Formats: sequence, structure tokens, C-alpha cells
Amino acid sequence: MRDVPVDARRGNIYDRNGNELVTSISVDSAYAFPPQIVNKEEAAARIAEVLGMDKEEVYRKLTQNVGFVWIKRRIDYESAQKLKALKIKGVELVEENKRFYRQGSLAAHVLGFAGDDNQGLIGIESAYDKELRGSPGRIVIEKDAVGRDIPEALHKFIPPVPGNNVVLTIDQTIQYFVERELDKIVETYNPKLAVIIVMDPKTGEILAMGNRPTYEPENWRQYPQQVWDHNPAIWYNYEPGSTFKIITAASALEEGAVRLSDTFYDPGYFKVANRTIRCWQAGGHGSQTFVEVAQNSCNPGFITVGLRLGKEKFYKYVNAFGFGHKTDICLPGEEVGILIPQKEATDLNIATMSIGQSIAVTPIQLITAVSTVANGGLLLKPLLVKAITGEDGKVLQEFKPEVVRQVISKNTAQTLLEVLTSVVQKGTGRNAFVDGYGAAGKTGTAQVVGSGGYAEGKYVASFAGFAPADDPRISVLVMVAEPTGSSYYGSQVAAPVFKAVAQDTLRYLKVPERPHIEKPKYPFEYDEPEIKQIVPNVVNYPVEDAKNVLVNSGLIVQIRGQGNIVYDQVPKGGAEVTRGTTVILDLNPPPGAVEDGEVTVPDLRGLTIKEAGTILEKLGLHLSPVGTGLAVRQDVAPGSKVARDTTITVEFEPPDIQVLRD
Repeated sequence: MRDVPVDARRGNIYDRNGNELVTSISVDSAYAFPPQIVNKEEAAARIAEVLGMDKEEVYRKLTQNVGFVWIKRRIDYESAQKLKALKIKGVELVEENKRFYRQGSLAAHVLGFAGDDNQGLIGIESAYDKELRGSPGRIVIEKDAVGRDIPEALHKFIPPVPGNNVVLTIDQTIQYFVERELDKIVETYNPKLAVIIVMDPKTGEILAMGNRPTYEPENWRQYPQQVWDHNPAIWYNYEPGSTFKIITAASALEEGAVRLSDTFYDPGYFKVANRTIRCWQAGGHGSQTFVEVAQNSCNPGFITVGLRLGKEKFYKYVNAFGFGHKTDICLPGEEVGILIPQKEATDLNIATMSIGQSIAVTPIQLITAVSTVANGGLLLKPLLVKAITGEDGKVLQEFKPEVVRQVISKNTAQTLLEVLTSVVQKGTGRNAFVDGYGAAGKTGTAQVVGSGGYAEGKYVASFAGFAPADDPRISVLVMVAEPTGSSYYGSQVAAPVFKAVAQDTLRYLKVPERPHIEKPKYPFEYDEPEIKQIVPNVVNYPVEDAKNVLVNSGLIVQIRGQGNIVYDQVPKGGAEVTRGTTVILDLNPPPGAVEDGEVTVPDLRGLTIKEAGTILEKLGLHLSPVGTGLAVRQDVAPGSKVARDTTITVEFEPPDIQVLRD
């Protein structure tokens, strides 16, 4: 006997309310018993015509010295009916299944997708492949005494056993709110990536998790691997900036290293280990209580608190909140973040970590840690699956909320909740206020770590918080990596998104509004002087490279003309303008503007070695780098005409750490 496996119907994936997110639809697969086919050449021609296949390919299959061969799997209904009508002896159809994702790209990174052989490859499809897959059926082919297929024998079909279903904690409607806001973020800021997570802080259940860029699971092959291969919500490591001050404050309040009434004096900077870390407020905030330190997101104030706490206790709570460790969410590919080993940490490290620098976290780590403040101090394991059910809907396995540890006391959590409420009422988080509910939370803006230090002009804007302020039902993290344009602060980019998601979610959940809740008197706006920017000289750059350089400098690009190379720009390179200024790039040079054999040397200042080398290579020039970090000087002045194959010597230096407002 010989067995040919037949895939089982893969189980469905549902949201928490029983809405079908993923199912399997029945399709036919064509197979043949080659020994039974009399005229193989004629059969191949007829089969190829109805299935849209190459005749020679079909003929090769039919002439194989085997008893069974697949002709084509998962064919459409019309083709299957046409093949059936041919009535070719030895050619049969068997029912298989094709995966169908009902909501297109909704929650794509959570759901993942399955391959052609019914195996889960990414996401929940992979994590719960064993439960979803079922048991394959068989086509049993009889053999003679010496193991040869018996051409005219009866072949037995043993049907497969369907897989079980997976019920997620995701709410389809809340997921829609998240995806809608992610699309708006992309339209407005065109970031490298964006993540929004909504969690029930009292259970750890993930109500929504979305990312951009995204893909369609049903057509995953049409997208670059880097889009579907990683889920940024559990994989992307980034410096959290001031959102991490929630952790610093929680730790210090729990240990008694700070009281709400403690006063701090901020002269505008803090010196530690021969380094000066400046406050975002020119001249500093002066005298302030700790509550005001939190409202103002005052870096010197939080550095003072972190150093008071000390290295041992600081690390005690960083670890207790789960940083440097996986949350063990049930998705493949989770990263652990980046944490300086305790024994190697210096006072400078403690100072910068206390304000969310020199430490990298994942979005799922941060929302899980921050949720402890909303639930009375409990660190909960993030929960993404509620239950496994059988084909009849009977619950086979149920997943309950899981407490990892008590990190801070209920009193500390309540105290900090009130502080974070004041941040939204009176401080940098005012743009996150949710009408009718209030909110508590913290904005964050951090630079992106690049080659040799921090990348110039690249930021991560975020907001982490919960609502309603007096009894949190949801916690939400909004993280936008490398937004383009003039806006990049967490209060500008992320806080309004939090407000939109939280407001719609709370109303959908029918959480009663608080009619008399006090609203912030006015939105949070920056009163600092407009940020000036030197316009990079991108003349003779390939247009895409020119656009990248300008956008990363906080400038807006307008293209004029057609072509691949920039021949002129307005304003000129070297001009001082305000961030957000539009730079016009001319791509269609007038007659005689470009001399054969000569190129214009670009302005490479602010670029990494890799970026500078790539630009020069495209122009037919060579790079000789000196040092590491970002380009600060070059031996041939920008705008100079040189022959192709000229080598440009460029000096690189590590950039200074920039401490940001929120």
C-alpha cells in the first residue's frame, strides 16, 4: 500500500467576539494515476488547455513512472468543472482548502499566513500551527507483491480531520480604529514604521495591535520580505525617550527616593561624569515640585531622581518591569530590547536611562510595563489568545490572565496615576486628553541610534497612557519611528493619535463618560524658537538620494521637471531656513548645463560612511573615509567640478547626544 497525504481543513481564527478573521474555503486539486491513462499525449493537451498549464509540463507529470502525481493544486471552480467534464480515466479531483483572510490586511502581523502545504509560516498561523492544522487524510494506492502500483486497483480515500479554531483577544472593531489611525499617520508623516497597541491593563489582553507598513496575508509573496517577516510591535528596538520616565518615577516613588512635594531646581542643564545634559527649556524650569517635574518632562529633574535611586535599585526595577527580557507573548520573533549590563553601567548611563536614552525597548515591553500603573502595580503577561475551540465550537483550552509579579504597590500605582493625569491636564501630554474621559500618560521623543551615534534628523515620537484617567479600561501605546517633515515630537505626532483611538474605543465599549471632567485650558504647544536648519547641497545627487537627505533634515521636497539627477535647487545648499521649509529640486537641466566627464561634488556633511559612499559611488566618485560617525569635513568643497573617478576624502566624527523635550 502507498499513502498520498491530503491536507486537512485548517481551523478558523476568530476575534474575541466570534467574528471570523481567517477561514479556509474549499477548492479542488487535480491529481492523476499515470498507469491508468491510455493516451497520455492527448490527455496532456486537453488537461493543459482547461487548467492553463504548459502542455509539456503536464505530459512530463503523466509519464512519470509512479502510481500517483499531483497535476495542479487549489484550482478555481470553473477550471475544476471543465476538467471533470473531460472524463479522462485516471484523472481525479480531491477537495482541499485555501486560506482566506476576510478583512484583507487587518491585523496582518498578528494573524500571519499559511503556506501552500497548509503549514503556518508567520504570526498566529505559525504559533498555533499544531492546533490549526488538523490531521491530514490519505489516498491509499494498492501495490503488488514486488511494490509496483496496480494500475486498475481500487484506491481508497481516507478523509482528513479538520483543525481546531483559535479565538483571539483582538477586537475587530478596535483593530479597525487602530488601522484607520495608522493610515492617517502614514499619509501625514510618511514614517519608517508606526505601531499602535491597545491593551486591557487589568487582564493583559491585547485588544488591538497594528503596524505600518503592512501587507495582505493572502498575497504575502507580493510584498518585500522585510515587511511581513517581522512584527515591529514585538521586534523593533528603540530608545523610548520620556515615556520611560514613567518607569523612573514608579521606581523612585516605590523606594521612597522621591516624594511629590520634593522640590528641584533646574538651571537648564545637569552635569554628570564630565558631560552636560541640557534641558529642553532654555534657562531651565527653575524651582519646581516633583509633580511639576513630571508635567514639564524636565530632564534634569528626572536625572536627579534616577541618581538618587542608585544603580542597584534602578536595575532592580528595570528588570522587574520586564525590560531586557521577552514578555513571552505568543508570537514568533520577539526581541528583548537592549540593556547595558548592570556591572558595566556608569552614573552617566543611569542619568541617560532615567530619561529614556541608552536603553532600547520593544513596543510590547513598554505597553506591558506601563500598564502596571493602571492596574495597581501588577506586571501581567500580554495575552493574545483567549481560547482554542473545536469544530463544533466547544472550548478545548482557555487562557486566563497571568500575573508575572507585583512590581509596585497599589498606593504607588495610584499616586503615579494621579501624577500622569496631571501631565495630560497641565503638562506636555495635553494633546492626548480624551473628551469625556480624561487620560493619564507620557509623551516621548527620542533620537534614532545610527552608525557611530545618533542619526541626524531622525526621531521616534511616542505616547504611552491610559483612559479613563480615574479608572483605566484601556492602555494605549502610539509609536511613530522617523516621521518626516517639521513635526516629530511625541506631543505633536503621537498624542493626538492616542486621543482618537482611546475616544472611539471607550465609546465603543460603552464606558460611561464623565460629564464634569475638567478639560485642559489650551492644547500643548512649543514656545521654543523655530528650529533652524542648514539646507544640504544635493546638486548632482540622484533624485531619490536627494529626497532622503532633505527629508531627514526636516525639510519638504518639491520636484520640478523630469530626470534622475538634481541639477539645481532652491534654496541653495548652505542657506539657513526653518525646519519644514520646502526645497525645490530641478531635474531637467538646460542645454549645456552638464559637462561631459565632470560631476559636481555633493555636500556630504551629516551623512554616515555608508550613505556618503553610496552617494559618491552613484556619481562615479570614490570615498576615502577618515574616522567614524557622521561626516563633518571633506577635502573637495561642495559644488566643485571634478573628473569622474576622483577620490573624495571625508572626515567623520561621533555626534553629540541630543536630549529632547518629551
